[in-house]
Amino acid sequence: MDMKEYIREFTLKDIVKVRNPKVVAIGGGTGLSVILRGLKKYTNNLTAIVTVGDDGGGSGKLREDLGILPPGDIRSCILALADDENVMQELFNYRFPGGCMEGQSFGNLFLAAMNGISSDFYDAVRRTSDVLQIKGEVLPVTLSQMVLMATLENGVVIEGESSIPKAALAQQSPVARMFLKQPKISPLPETIEAIKNADMIVLGPGSLYTSVIPNLLVKDVARAIFDSRARRFYICNIMTQPGETDGYTQEDHIRAIEAHLDQAEGRLFDYVVANTGNLPKSIEEKYKKCEAAVVEIKNPLKQYEYILDDYVVMENGFVRHDADLLARRIFETYVK
Repeated sequence: MDMKEYIREFTLKDIVKVRNPKVVAIGGGTGLSVILRGLKKYTNNLTAIVTVGDDGGGSGKLREDLGILPPGDIRSCILALADDENVMQELFNYRFPGGCMEGQSFGNLFLAAMNGISSDFYDAVRRTSDVLQIKGEVLPVTLSQMVLMATLENGVVIEGESSIPKAALAQQSPVARMFLKQPKISPLPETIEAIKNADMIVLGPGSLYTSVIPNLLVKDVARAIFDSRARRFYICNIMTQPGETDGYTQEDHIRAIEAHLDQAEGRLFDYVVANTGNLPKSIEEKYKKCEAAVVEIKNPLKQYEYILDDYVVMENGFVRHDADLLARRIFETYVK
């Protein structure tokens, strides 16, 4: 960062610090935890609202064995908002290498244990957040058991978050519609309150059908976003995801979200944050072997204002959003 960039960054953070906006970030999976690391550098009033539909991996195992909500995405967001130098970071990310707990993370087990001594899962998340002294708050979107369902284009109905992309690939039939097995599950009241009081709302990035859209299927969540007077941003994914968004453009992602909403209510967001950067050739080839590609912008939708930049960074050989640049562009828009 050159001197002009440094001064500009300092000035932006100074302006935002005075306003101290209330920011709500909604999503799940790796995508949400990545951008939280950028957003937390600008405000202490940061709330992450996280989907709890995961039924695979270590989280799914704990959900099945103990009947608790899946802790994995919650754990990732708590760690993203914690002090980066905190020794607890390394401990919570530790995965057991063998035995009956092979692949399970200590953080998931900690949340499961905290759930056992707490009044409910929200209380467990809150107390775990206190242990790590996080900057902000992490909220599950609901305390109900959230079972994701999908209707594929061939008419077949699939149950379970981890089964949906697998079935779409196996049957060569894309997802047509997402819904919840119990359609009227209630949101955590604190999530609705956070959305109502927000100055900025950020939706995504993350798996379109299994991390982003599920939050909007919970009763009253989309309605609260529609009614909010906040600046509302949708962060598009950089890469397509096999079984979910094969061949999707940026516009396809947006239309998929719109298709799950009552369009009579208007626009869910005002700004679209989208990547215009390219991948190194070797990384592009690596993703191509996994049937994933860069999400392109073909025909920008006129009803949205686009915030375009090269948001690509590489992390351990994987494509991620540049959380610092992304946060800077969002807060630049906010202070205009």
